[in-house]
Amino acid sequence: MKKADRIEQLPPYLFAEIDKKIRETVNKGVDVIKLGIGDPDRPTPQYIIDRMVEEVALPRNHGYPPDEGLTEFREAVSRYYSRRFKVDLDPDREVVPLIGSKEGIAHISSCFVNPGDINLVPDPGYPVYPIGTLFAGGEAYRMPLLEKNDFLPDLEEISDQVASKARLMFLNYPNNPTGAVASEEFFKKAVNFAKDHDIIICHDGAYLDIAFDGYKPVSFLEVPGAKEVGIEFSSLSKPFNMTGWRVGYAVGSAEVLEALYRYKTNIDSGNFKAVQYAGVEALDNPASKEQVDSMQKLYRERRDVVVKALQEAGCPLSVPQASFYVWAPVPEGYNSQDFVAYLLEETGVVVTPGKGFGEYGEGYFRIALTVEVERLEEAMGRIKKVVNY
Repeated sequence: MKKADRIEQLPPYLFAEIDKKIRETVNKGVDVIKLGIGDPDRPTPQYIIDRMVEEVALPRNHGYPPDEGLTEFREAVSRYYSRRFKVDLDPDREVVPLIGSKEGIAHISSCFVNPGDINLVPDPGYPVYPIGTLFAGGEAYRMPLLEKNDFLPDLEEISDQVASKARLMFLNYPNNPTGAVASEEFFKKAVNFAKDHDIIICHDGAYLDIAFDGYKPVSFLEVPGAKEVGIEFSSLSKPFNMTGWRVGYAVGSAEVLEALYRYKTNIDSGNFKAVQYAGVEALDNPASKEQVDSMQKLYRERRDVVVKALQEAGCPLSVPQASFYVWAPVPEGYNSQDFVAYLLEETGVVVTPGKGFGEYGEGYFRIALTVEVERLEEAMGRIKKVVNY
């Protein structure tokens, strides 16, 4: 049986490989602590669940949803952007609901990329950026995210020859996996670069509501001219512990979103209406501010546990201001995959190798702050016993 070339070129999904190794270790009777996948461990807030239960019981929600998504959901997204970022969005033209932001990120390349075109992709970065590019027949040009540049791409290093062939630029701040943040000044440079080279910016804002120490992440759309050159993807997964609900959205340029909407209407039938109404509840309920504040406090406490332990082990790491990840260098003498394998074998603790996020992730590993403090303290205690920098 011959598979399509695009499938043969497709690497195994990073977290699927990690899951396989975890199962093998668990089967040996090891008490495994999983700090690998960024899946919130707390439940979805009860007021959102209650709304979902209410909507599931209504027969009107059991048919196909509108192709453009529920008006109520698009309007709720628009209200959220107005409150949170002072950004005005037309809910009819500048908001597209998604079956989780991953779906939209994976499909946007097929809307604009032809074989031979280039997408500018951050490295290290979310693996879906280059995979979506591959499926569209394009080539991923890796923009190095280096610690000396605060894990921001150096746009001046992109040649005119590359930029002239580029169709999309993916950005992601607060960043996965590094936890880095971007200023409004950086986004202004990105907008100007996109205008100069006729490039569409696709900003992944999945962690815009996870930040610490008084820092408030900047939406790409806050920058003047941003809606002329790009869109922002976001999701309810992280701030509301709704990863399994698969509800997200893309906002911004009406022209870009029209193409994404047209693509989606040909390959999916949208989100279950009850899920969209639950999304409205998450975005509009006054309790949501308390929910987001509590999650920020929780992740800050967990971040401090991890940072303190790594610093005591002599690890020279940057303290993240946002996201729920800690990105740290591996000790001398290891590459990232060998170090992760060593930790799993010696401690039963699962972390993610930096190489899994791209070439420039080599030399680092990522810890997800998605277990309770007590288990996190146990994990870091185990690590400190076997790791010295």
